[in-house]
Amino acid sequence: MSSNEATLGKRSAFEKFIYAIEVIGNKFPHPFWLFVVLSVILLALSSWLAGTQVTYMVSKSGKVEAQTVAVVNLLSYDAIRTFFAGFVKTYVNFAPLGLILTMMLGIGLVEQTGMISALMRKTILGAPRMLVTAVIALVGINANLASDAGIIFTPVIAGAVFKALGRNPWIGVAAGYAAGCGGFTANLFIAGTDALLSGITTTAIQGVPYIPAETPTHPLINWYFMMAGTFVLTFLTVWVTEHYIVKMLGDNDTGLDAEALKEHAVTPAENRGLLFALLALIAYIALIVWATYPEGSLFRNPADGAILPRSPLLSSVMPILFGLFFVVGTAYGIGAGVIRKGEDVPKLMSKGLVGSTGFMVVVLPASLFVELFRMSHFDTILSVSGAELLKSMNLGGIPLLILFILLVTFLNMFMISGSAKWLILAPIFVPMFAGVGFSPALTQVAYRIGDSTTNIVSPLSYYLPVMIGLLEQYKPKEDTKVGIGTVISMAMPYSIFYLIGFTTLLVVWYLLGLPLGPATPVVL
Repeated sequence: MSSNEATLGKRSAFEKFIYAIEVIGNKFPHPFWLFVVLSVILLALSSWLAGTQVTYMVSKSGKVEAQTVAVVNLLSYDAIRTFFAGFVKTYVNFAPLGLILTMMLGIGLVEQTGMISALMRKTILGAPRMLVTAVIALVGINANLASDAGIIFTPVIAGAVFKALGRNPWIGVAAGYAAGCGGFTANLFIAGTDALLSGITTTAIQGVPYIPAETPTHPLINWYFMMAGTFVLTFLTVWVTEHYIVKMLGDNDTGLDAEALKEHAVTPAENRGLLFALLALIAYIALIVWATYPEGSLFRNPADGAILPRSPLLSSVMPILFGLFFVVGTAYGIGAGVIRKGEDVPKLMSKGLVGSTGFMVVVLPASLFVELFRMSHFDTILSVSGAELLKSMNLGGIPLLILFILLVTFLNMFMISGSAKWLILAPIFVPMFAGVGFSPALTQVAYRIGDSTTNIVSPLSYYLPVMIGLLEQYKPKEDTKVGIGTVISMAMPYSIFYLIGFTTLLVVWYLLGLPLGPATPVVL
């Protein structure tokens, strides 16, 4: 028996489970190569299954007609010529690419000026002692506004605040990590995740004849649900922290350390920047209201004067959000003294794009895979066949939603990139579930629940080394061992209750038939 096998034999069942997930997950290639491999497999399958067809009913000009679609051989001359002719166009016009770059230009400015950091510190440090955990949870969940930076910043500041308050800093680290990472998809505002996922969803429904052309797939399609989810996850974070984590880790209150709190205090310059940002926010919102509320205004539907379900306001969500971040970020930078001259603004915006370069690289093979998938007609074949199977099993509604969420939680153990998974799953499940009446927004929100709630227990998370380092920094005894199992065991209660709470909220939402976002129903 090898030493590794001997060591494995001494592990508990939970540790063996975690180890197995880590080993399997490490076998997966980088998302770039994953999409290359998937494309090669798709080419081979299209050649093998060429001619396989399905027939379905579609409404045309008020009449219901039968339509037949067959698998196209992607290795045929015609298909290869079409693919190469549209190579650049496929990449450049890939909906998620433009959306995420636009969002990151705006959010990057807010982040690079230091506004998000200052706002988070001011919110957490200014909270009453008894509400600190709740504020950390609320701030951490909304921290995805700063993308991945919030996942790191929240547990760092939470650990420091808990220590300064005389509480066990491990508790703060656990709560901050759970909120920032496990609550990554929820937000009171519109974040880059909303733009990215909705862009992929938009691509997934293109060319699907039984999904109405006016079906909403804008970045706001999950907004109402995610706002409600923010409060549900905040409550669950506080409840799990005080009822499980405190008992698990112990919490000996040793009193307030005022000096430690001062290290993270918001400076006068930052306070002035936040004031400038608040004034700019009020002015910007007033401008949008002025351009929307009066009859015949800019953002009302020119045909009937309505705002919902369709209007220039909803079709202009991205530029409006970009303008919001640009105006508020610039105002903060001027007030805080970070922006002193005009050229500082584009420099800060360019720094904000640095974190998007990896996504831009992965999008190349991903966009080509999605295009090949559509060209082959596998999207329609799988969607129609899958929808018919689901109908024959009579497995719709709530059971189907729950099974899909569980499928995503399982996949998230081995592939943690939320965008990469959705790029693979969306072209299959969005049209398939539309066949049983689910709106694209409902399928997307079910995906987001399964993906985010298990982020904190994935052994492949990029942030595990950061969490291990934080726990090492605050460990109670020198001989205390800290590893992947330590972080995951602390995160597991949050993940379980997040999954149950978030799924329950979706079930209730579905049963009540509430809109998931502006003019976005749960069913088609």
